[in-house]
Parts: sequence; structure tokens; C-alpha cells
Amino acid sequence: MPKHVAVLMGGWSSEREVSLNSGTACARALEGEGFRVTPVDVGPDIATVLTELKPDVALNALHGPAGEDGTIQGMLEILKIPYTHSGVLASALAMHKERAKTIMKAAGVSVPEGIVVNRHDAAKSHPLPPPYVVKPIAEGSSMGVIIVRDGRSHPPQILGSDEWVYGEQVLAETYVAGRELTCAVIGDRALGVIEIKPASGEWYDYDAKYAEGGSIHVLPAEIKPNVYQRVQELSLTAHQALGCRGVSRADLRYDDTPGGTGALVVLEVNTQPGMTQTSLVPEIAAHAGLSFGELVRWMVEDATLGR
Repeated sequence: MPKHVAVLMGGWSSEREVSLNSGTACARALEGEGFRVTPVDVGPDIATVLTELKPDVALNALHGPAGEDGTIQGMLEILKIPYTHSGVLASALAMHKERAKTIMKAAGVSVPEGIVVNRHDAAKSHPLPPPYVVKPIAEGSSMGVIIVRDGRSHPPQILGSDEWVYGEQVLAETYVAGRELTCAVIGDRALGVIEIKPASGEWYDYDAKYAEGGSIHVLPAEIKPNVYQRVQELSLTAHQALGCRGVSRADLRYDDTPGGTGALVVLEVNTQPGMTQTSLVPEIAAHAGLSFGELVRWMVEDATLGR
């Protein structure tokens, strides 16, 4: 009898729509690989739903809080349903950008300098000399990220308003000029490196990530071989230092601008990278000779408890 896979998607985070797209793509691919598949739009009753469904494996296609921060992983541990991607601790650590940076830095991974500040204080005066970046401590997909450009006299006022929905504490980091790079890790192997160029605008924001044609992906990234290899090394080291399992994706900045610092830093590790038609990990896997069906099959076969 084919293995029964529950594909967890949707949820209630700000990344719900992307998760539904990821989950739908994974479900179709798994059906094509011969699995029995049940797509599950995750709600507050998810424990009851899974108890009744009794799947052999849960493929976690959730993004953002609850699905990516160790919450759903802990529930799956309690229900004793093997699952994909990282476990409870690694998920929680990677989702919390400041704690993740502390661990990565201790493992020898270069990260941007930064501080955690109250959002109201950050709205009153610059927490760092411009240019700098302000971001939520525990969100994904560039949600709430603000780049404060050099010469800007006032800090972002939205940080002190009721429109800000990303928590009371924010992370302010030194802005690293240059290229946006990303590298996928599958198991214990770092794959290819993509350079991401927004098709319009100045940086790789939410629309550039998920809108059709929103960004240009250069694979393999056109950087020096030693830098390419260093990106792979940093990505794998970060993955292992955080205790990640299965598939992850590291996002980096590389300053090769004229007169620049030459810095190569890891911004974050995504433990639940997108799996849509415009997503980076499936593209990197295909470049390494792994079809989308083969990738999701590997994820399901890799699923365990105690991750």
C-alpha cells in the first residue's frame, strides 16, 4: 500500500497564500510519485484532524509563525507523526533572527552587525547610523523589512504606529551593499548558489519573491569560484550549527561593489523554504539534477521524529 502523506499547508500566518501554493505543488508532485496524499489546510483543530487522518508522514509546507517556529513540529512529535524539514529546537532558533545569528556567529559564520531595539525607540531615533535595515525578529518572506538609506534624516515612522503588526522588538542591522545570494542545503550537502536580482525595485522584497517575473535568478551565480565555494561552506555550516534537518536555504549578501568591504554574510536560514513554481530551492535542486518529484520524494523518505 502506498505511504499516506498529509501535506500541511495554509495556516494563519501572513504567508498563508504562499504556503497554499507550496503545499498544492508538493501534493501534486507526491501524487505523481505514487504516494497517497491528503492536502490539509491547517487550522486550530489540526491535532484533531491529524489524529483522525492517521497519516504515515506529514510533509510540512507551512511558512511563517506556528508552521516554521517549532510549534507544529512539537505537535507532530506528540502525535508521533514523522515529519519533514527541521525539528522543534532548530525551527525555533532559525525563526528567531537574533538568536540564530548568535549561534551562527559562534560557529564561525559571518553575520551582519546589529542590535535588538524596541520599535517605538527605533521610530524616535536611528538605532544605527544609516544605511541600516530594520526587520521583525521572527517573520519570513521579507515581511516588515525596511531599508533605511544613507542620508535619511528620520527613522521609519511606521515602527511607532498602529500599522506595525510584527511585534514590539525589532532587529536593526548594518546594511550590506552588493549582491543577494542564496544557497540550498539538502541533507548534509550544499547545492548551487543563485544570485537574485529584482526585476524592478531595489531589493528582493515579498513581491519580488512571489510574483511571476518579480525577480531574475542567475544560476549558477556569476561570482568567483572561491566565493561560490565559500557561500556553500557558510550555508552548510549555518544549517548544521542551528541543528537543521532535511531541506533549508541560506540567504546571504556579498559586497563586491567598487570600493566595498568585500563582506560575505549570512542574513538568515530558512527552515521551510518556498516550494512554489517561482521558488528557489526547486530551481537549485533541478540544476543539481533533482526533479521536483524526486525532491519531494526525498523529503518524505527523510521524514522522522526526534529531529
